[in-house]
Amino acid sequence: MLTGVSETALLTLNGRAFQARHPDAIIDDPMAIRLVDAIDFDFDKFGRRKGQEMALRSLAFDRAATRYLSRHPNATVVALAEGLQTSFWRLSSALPDYGFRWITVDFQPIIDLRRRLLPASERITTLAQSALDYTWMDTVDSSNGVFITAEGLLMYLQPAEAMSLITECARRFPGGQMIFDLPPVMVKRLAPKGMRSSRRYRVPPMPFSLSPNQLADLANTVPGIQAVHDLPMPKGRGFVFEKLFPAFWQWKPTKQHRGAYTLLEFG
Repeated sequence: MLTGVSETALLTLNGRAFQARHPDAIIDDPMAIRLVDAIDFDFDKFGRRKGQEMALRSLAFDRAATRYLSRHPNATVVALAEGLQTSFWRLSSALPDYGFRWITVDFQPIIDLRRRLLPASERITTLAQSALDYTWMDTVDSSNGVFITAEGLLMYLQPAEAMSLITECARRFPGGQMIFDLPPVMVKRLAPKGMRSSRRYRVPPMPFSLSPNQLADLANTVPGIQAVHDLPMPKGRGFVFEKLFPAFWQWKPTKQHRGAYTLLEFG
């Protein structure tokens, strides 16, 4: 089974599936439910987290992708370190007449699981390699646009690796976009060895993050980045996720101390 950072794919999958099963579901993700039911794994290992924040992150990514694909319906979407995300099927269901193509980039154990448990599609290409092996860029048809996702990836990289990946994407794909998420900057200081989600599981260390102000400055410091968008947190269910977190996300005194969903436009 998966280990290290790759094991977080099971953590986030379980969260999305739990939320998709909820009577008042905030995400429509039948493929996540199908995956959880098909994988022989003790998901209780991850503790009592119910995954609403994971589902909301996926919703934020879906909305950004939908906006780009509405203007570039035949674009190529590149999902870096995709893990067990099921974004392709959610977007295909929401945009049934669009012809976008999909490239999954991840390590061999993840690719093997995806090939065994997820439906095949002629629109999906899978590459068994690290996102830091930039040869994946040579396979991308950018003629109809490129949308790059790095959901739950950059925080696990070393700062130089993360910035190199962003810089190279900006250089190689003018006119494209890239979306990623980052935790609060304080996480790398408060939990240098990773955070415990239960007695049996510790989330790996997250050595990379940037504040919203630092992210905004990428437009001035990284060639090819035309604009940086700080995306809002979607509203969830219940007081904390419907009211408190979205307000905290936008409140000026706390803005520099929270995580980020960031969309880059490449010029």
